[in-house]
Amino acid sequence: MGLWVEGDWIAAITIVVLGIFLAIGAKIVVQKEPEFGGHPKGLYMLFFAEMWERFSYYGMRALLIFYLTKHWLFSDGKANLIYGAYTSLVYITPVLGGYLADRYLGQRKAVLFGGLLLAVGHSLMAVEGVGGQSDPTINVFWAALAFIIVGSGFLKANISVMVGQLYKLTDIRRDGAYTVFYMGINVGAAIGTILVGYLGETIGWGWGFGLAGIGMLAGLIVFVLGKKALNGAGEAPVPLSKSREWTLYGVGLGAVAVCWALVQYQDVIQGLLVVSGVALLGYVLYESFKLDKEPRERMFAILFLISLNPLFWGLFEQAGGSMNLFTDRFVDRGGVPAAIFQSINPIIIMLCAPIFAGLWVWLGKRGKEPSAPAKFGLALLQMGLANLVLVWGAEAFGVAVMTPVILVFAYYLLATTAELCLSPVGLSAMNRLAPKFLASLIMGAWFYMTAVGNFVAGKIGEATGGHDGQMTKQGLLDVYELFGWISIGVAVVVLLLSPMVKRWMHLDTLKDEEPQAEKVA
Repeated sequence: MGLWVEGDWIAAITIVVLGIFLAIGAKIVVQKEPEFGGHPKGLYMLFFAEMWERFSYYGMRALLIFYLTKHWLFSDGKANLIYGAYTSLVYITPVLGGYLADRYLGQRKAVLFGGLLLAVGHSLMAVEGVGGQSDPTINVFWAALAFIIVGSGFLKANISVMVGQLYKLTDIRRDGAYTVFYMGINVGAAIGTILVGYLGETIGWGWGFGLAGIGMLAGLIVFVLGKKALNGAGEAPVPLSKSREWTLYGVGLGAVAVCWALVQYQDVIQGLLVVSGVALLGYVLYESFKLDKEPRERMFAILFLISLNPLFWGLFEQAGGSMNLFTDRFVDRGGVPAAIFQSINPIIIMLCAPIFAGLWVWLGKRGKEPSAPAKFGLALLQMGLANLVLVWGAEAFGVAVMTPVILVFAYYLLATTAELCLSPVGLSAMNRLAPKFLASLIMGAWFYMTAVGNFVAGKIGEATGGHDGQMTKQGLLDVYELFGWISIGVAVVVLLLSPMVKRWMHLDTLKDEEPQAEKVA
């Protein structure tokens, strides 16, 4: 232990923290009461299942940009574009997974199938080959990404919907429940990023990615064993024959083959996003105009909120791409592996999420809580400031010298408080405002526009690579400054429009039983 450096100590402390969370989980499992901490036990089962899934996903994500540039030898610009294409597909496939769950499978079976695909994908990531783009093993790498993409599509939207199904629409615990669930996401993200990133950068890529695969298997086991805690949430809407069920699984495997090709041809994804986005918008509007005035206006509010995702996530998702490379090359890290810095965001969320959840409740009781659209405006404002603080600080210390690590912490602090004003609030709003018969599709549409944001992130990251694909420090700072001001400008417009959008939400007449759901049934 006397020879340990900072990275070794961080990894050791993380293992202790993981043990503490697992002990808490064991306590919840063995207690006989149906609730823990004022919430049903099913919430905590979903918490731990999602924790392990995020452990694997974010652990792999922390290493991906380095794996692309250092192992497969892609240029900085191309690696950022591949990263953006991959993450965008991760967020677009929930439209497929949400639709199949709504109509046929139910959320529980969709999550189980998605977990199996994810376990396969993360296991394949451990197959390294010799590296370089001429190595045929790169096709295994593309296949691994494809399994993870489709697996996330079946899991992400549906597990979020299942959280909402544990509560009535008017239950005041709903926003708190989503914040607790969001903490589960970030516990897994923090621990996975540190442990997977540490192993990947200090021992070998296969070790890091292999640990991510083990984490996904653990999440799958938690979900299977915790079925009773769901109290029937997420079951199929109508009885499903075995032949149709297996046909739907075949559709999922077919989607893996499609994604294997798409992730290699990023320009095709851009066209796909445009065409499918127009089709999705058209379908949502078609369903909206069939509704009565109040639920129709709620759908308009949903569309307004969703439309802000591309800009926000386009900037926020620089974290795993260009910001990761910036930290690796231009920041005085004190010997800590660059991938570990990806844990700053989820750690801050774990510390701040309870504060934000309590703050919204405290303000709500006094009639002063900002509306969902106002919170989105605040999120864009903070995200823009995160960019500008990094740029101004780096230029103040000098572009020619290594940037102090405190600026990286400041960037992630502002980006994280921005995320807390948007992501859990958006998840809750989608589930609360959407008609029951469109619940998973609307959640899928939320993730779809996040997919657009991730592709935008890849294009922004590509721009930081300049004309020759090689990132320069000044080039990155120039791009960050431009988009920082754009984000602040959009934030001002959103804040001005927020009172009108709040009226569209009609929260005062929201009821547990939506009449439109009965009409369709």
